[in-house]
Amino acid sequence: MSISPRQTASGRPLRIAPAWVGAATPAAGMDHLPVRDAVWIWSVRRYARLALWALPVAAVLYGWVTLGVDSPPGPLAVGLVAGWLATISLIALAGLLAGSRTRRCALGGLLVALAGATLLLPLAALPEDAVVESAPLVAGRIPAFLGTAGLITSIGLLMLGWAVFRSKLVNPADGVLLMLAAVTIGSGTSVAPPVPTVGALLLLAAGMGLAWTGGRLMPSS
Repeated sequence: MSISPRQTASGRPLRIAPAWVGAATPAAGMDHLPVRDAVWIWSVRRYARLALWALPVAAVLYGWVTLGVDSPPGPLAVGLVAGWLATISLIALAGLLAGSRTRRCALGGLLVALAGATLLLPLAALPEDAVVESAPLVAGRIPAFLGTAGLITSIGLLMLGWAVFRSKLVNPADGVLLMLAAVTIGSGTSVAPPVPTVGALLLLAAGMGLAWTGGRLMPSS
């Protein structure tokens, strides 16, 4: 006799409560989730908890770039790796907050941060006096566009930090640190060199806190 993955050995439907997987409030009339949906949600949460460790690594690489230390790969390569790891961790953070009350703010912050990163990526390797014929970029305007892209990215980080602070899912102090890091990193193009390094340290502290508390996060019974 074959047994369906949605049934127990006695033939009854196999269900699991949403609280065990951290799911959002189920729709009206649904007190439980099918086991396949529960396993899928749990797998996503496990990925999010593990991927959060990419944020402190990205902060370390970004801080290395702000110090101006010469490294064999070069500052551009290190910065690109830092941005890639930061993107992975921010997606994981938004996914972890998907079941909280601040999921809309987290999703908006993620989209804004990704928009800023998309603007930063093609401008990262251009010199200050570059002229791009396929875009409205003239000589001497690259720093202004970089500042705008950094401002958009910092706004996204601010929204994510506020979502962490208000979520009541992880330590709210990590949200405050993330918002402070967003302010200092966003103003890095117009302030003294030590300020971006301070932003990297704040981002490192926020990333370590989020990764630690997120890794130990278990849904309530």
